[in-house]
Amino acid sequence: MAGRLLKVSSLATAVFASSGFYLYSRQLDLNDLSVVRFGRAAATTAVISYDYLTAFKHVEHGTNEYWAIKSKVHRRSAERLRDLCCANRGTFIKVGQHLGALDYLLPEEYTSTLKVLHSRAPQSSMEEIQQVIREDLGKELSELFVSFEEKPQGAASLAQVHKAVLHDGRTVAVKVQHPKVQRQSSKDIMVIEVLVRAVHWLFPDFAFMWLVEEAKKNMPLELDFLNEGLNAVKVSNMLADFPFLKVPMIHWDLSTKRILTMEFAEGGQVNDRDYMKKHDINVNEISENLGKIYSEMIFVHGFVHCDPHPGNVLVRKCPQSKKTEIVLLDHGLYQVLQPDFRLDYCRLWQALINSDMSGMERYSRRLGAGDLYPLFACVLTARSWKAVNAGISSVPVTHSEDVEIRTNAAQYLPQISELLNRVPRQMLLLLKTNDLLRGIETTLQTRASSSSFINMSRCCIRAMSCSLHSTTTVRKTADLKVVQKIIDTLHEFRLEIKVLKPGGKVERFRIQDV
Repeated sequence: MAGRLLKVSSLATAVFASSGFYLYSRQLDLNDLSVVRFGRAAATTAVISYDYLTAFKHVEHGTNEYWAIKSKVHRRSAERLRDLCCANRGTFIKVGQHLGALDYLLPEEYTSTLKVLHSRAPQSSMEEIQQVIREDLGKELSELFVSFEEKPQGAASLAQVHKAVLHDGRTVAVKVQHPKVQRQSSKDIMVIEVLVRAVHWLFPDFAFMWLVEEAKKNMPLELDFLNEGLNAVKVSNMLADFPFLKVPMIHWDLSTKRILTMEFAEGGQVNDRDYMKKHDINVNEISENLGKIYSEMIFVHGFVHCDPHPGNVLVRKCPQSKKTEIVLLDHGLYQVLQPDFRLDYCRLWQALINSDMSGMERYSRRLGAGDLYPLFACVLTARSWKAVNAGISSVPVTHSEDVEIRTNAAQYLPQISELLNRVPRQMLLLLKTNDLLRGIETTLQTRASSSSFINMSRCCIRAMSCSLHSTTTVRKTADLKVVQKIIDTLHEFRLEIKVLKPGGKVERFRIQDV
């Protein structure tokens, strides 16, 4: 028996020694090992879960002490989650950034803590960048560029961007994917799914499987930079009528699934008021134009840029025309809205803007909110139920209302989780987009301006009138009343709608041209 134990121990020693020598000789980063990444994530999840399970044992629910302790637990847990994302990098940072953008859906302790992940993204070495370019483009940097800045212009969770100059003198931005992200992403998502399921088992009210489902669907798209280039071309053509929008041109001959080379565009971040003041840029004009861009995407075309955080939206004075421009970057993630969903979403916003409570309930239910339609209206608008009833276009936003909403977000987290699991998947990225845009408006101090609601209404009515014109004819006299009501309500928008009446007669509802 002793002899067998000696043999086993000797074999184990040899295996560990040879493994250690192999790892040392390969200079392998332990962070690349799946077991290390999983162990770190599991340990963090266990510590956070234990904290929530034990922190409230001797505190009465609903007291001031209870809420104070809960805020501290939220803060500790958010910091642990942030540290995990920074340690595991890649997909973990991307998911953490997504959570940090969910203002009014998650407690403030989480969103404020996780927002720093936008500036804590990993950075690949110059050797790694050169290797990716060599593998994908088959040439050395010197063969492709006259100059290539080693310090990146910016680093994100999946890639980093370098400024370079082509041999014909044009300045470009070269987006290069971190070399290990592609290999690790599917395993990371699997780890996140396992741990989220475990937390849901411990805390049934925690229902964030929608986050895992979105990551599964969207991560492969975001890791394909050719798809990002195609999205950029599509949105540039789609919104060509907006002279204030700039989408950098793609250099297809220098682009692959892991490399995207595009026209270099300088500018300040859309939430940088000091930059705007220095360059004589009107914040109200920027806010209004940004609203026009996204209203057009969402309500009219149903093709929506879903990552408008400030690093992806720049403002500048055009070098040629000297007019103010909005530069839209990072086209990796777009949401394609189904026609029926888009029209119901249009009708819901029209009801919210016009204080039509029966319409608000009807279209909220059609979008999957069910009996949680009041909560859905509050989440969608980031307004209190009182403001929704009074009319979000007529009641100004106040600091006390914002505080009330954040407090309710923490108090009604189980109901919010249930709501997010009920609504269609395409609604989730729209909610994230709404929150990011709302954050920009808050920083610019232009939130809930009347012009934004007017632009939204115009786009909603255009979408609905186009739907009537292109998909059906109005065959019943009763339907004419519906059309007439829309026109009466929105007379100022100056539309023309033709309706085919029984017998083939065309009745034209005309509103004076602009």
